[in-house]
Amino acid sequence: MKKILLVEDSKFLRMATERALARAGYEMSSAGDGEEGLRLAREIVPDLILLDMLLPKISGPEVLAKLKKDPETKGIPVVALTGLSEKNAARLKADGADGYLEKSALGLDISADKLITAVKEILQNAPHTA
Repeated sequence: MKKILLVEDSKFLRMATERALARAGYEMSSAGDGEEGLRLAREIVPDLILLDMLLPKISGPEVLAKLKKDPETKGIPVVALTGLSEKNAARLKADGADGYLEKSALGLDISADKLITAVKEILQNAPHTA
């Protein structure tokens, strides 16, 4: 079973995403801020990290930079979850993000299908770490 770490400060989005991905067969862990997200990433070494960009304590971009500098977490694919426009996708990828999902485009209030499809695709295309 693939392990996913969700780092998201919105309790509603965290719960909805966690529930949807757990139902789809993923082992889920979540953090409500950047500090906790970094700690959990080192602890559980997930197969994928879904990372909100606007987080308390340590911002998403800072968390991304720390994950990519740490030898224990640098190989974990990180997908940026953001409400920011798509023009930020190139900058996020340059900073080390393996993908980009715009929260509003996922339509989690209606269905989790887009999210599940995106996660499956990202995991299939992610470089596999030893």
